[in-house]
Amino acid sequence: MNNLEKNSKIEIRTDGRKSYDIILKDSFDDFLKQMEFLKIEHKKICIVTESNVAPFYLKQMYDLISSKAAKTITFSFEAGEKHKQLKTIEALYEELIINHFDRQDLLIALGGGVVGDMTGYAAATYLRGIDFVQVPTTLLSQVDSSIGGKTGVDFLQYKNMVGAFHQPKLVYINTATLKSLPEREYFSGMGEVIKHGLIKDAKYYDWIKDNITPIKEREHEAVREMIYRSCLIKGDVVERDPKEKGERALLNFGHTLGHAIEKLKDFTWLHGECVAAGCCLAARISQMKGNLTEEEVKDIKEVFIKFGMNGDISELSIKDIIKTTKSDKKMVGDKIKFILLHSIGEAYIDMSVTDDEMENALKK
Repeated sequence: MNNLEKNSKIEIRTDGRKSYDIILKDSFDDFLKQMEFLKIEHKKICIVTESNVAPFYLKQMYDLISSKAAKTITFSFEAGEKHKQLKTIEALYEELIINHFDRQDLLIALGGGVVGDMTGYAAATYLRGIDFVQVPTTLLSQVDSSIGGKTGVDFLQYKNMVGAFHQPKLVYINTATLKSLPEREYFSGMGEVIKHGLIKDAKYYDWIKDNITPIKEREHEAVREMIYRSCLIKGDVVERDPKEKGERALLNFGHTLGHAIEKLKDFTWLHGECVAAGCCLAARISQMKGNLTEEEVKDIKEVFIKFGMNGDISELSIKDIIKTTKSDKKMVGDKIKFILLHSIGEAYIDMSVTDDEMENALKK
């Protein structure tokens, strides 16, 4: 068995019991076989996607599912974070009601993080909960948002403010979908990949640095290894803390300031680009706390720059960024739950970060 065959399945457990599998393949050829346990021949299925993904994969997925399912419908919405709103969910609810979907039926999320989050939220709330399957097609969704059962929508411009925990029945990753991603979208996914190494695995962070060229060129073996290792890290954390009562918060490294930047940029930056900027700022604050060296902070920034994420936020107001962090859902009372680094590969929760420390990090 070669490495690609060996690294093709990760089992996620919740409370000691199997919850679902993450399957890594290079095509959709195995999809129906992986779906057999769901007995889709007795179910109505709705494939949920968006306008950027639909031209590439919707027909292929529809043909596969409709060859087996009792009934197959599709729901596609306009791509973009600004459509990650309750009104889109309402339109999906209406489609499900019109087509008489009941609690035995199934949703399939075909797309990136926005599609996965929204489909999962619809599944969590329609008829108080129906099953769904994640088929992530972007790097960011494959290594991060499709795993762990966090679902939700933005409210006004407050990111993921409305949501629910609802675990998928299966995560099916077809790595070939990354070939159709624009470079900026692909590189954005590296924001979460690099974060995984920084918070949990210094050796993985070093491996990423050693494989920058094959990763950038989307070489099959390097990409597959990267996705597998990132999924292992994300899966391991969410297994131990499925509802973010403790350790899972570490996955928010880079997100506190990153979400503020994302909002102030009016979502013109991709999520991974904002996370990258947030990671560099959190690393700078970690240095101020005496944990990282200047060289380590520079090194972290350089890795992100090599994937086209320079984190230049010079046109944003420092006061606005700090103020916006105060409306983030990671607030606990009047304190911000910051994730910092003791060292590369070891993150921790810090409730003591001051406005002055944020301001100093933002000035550098």
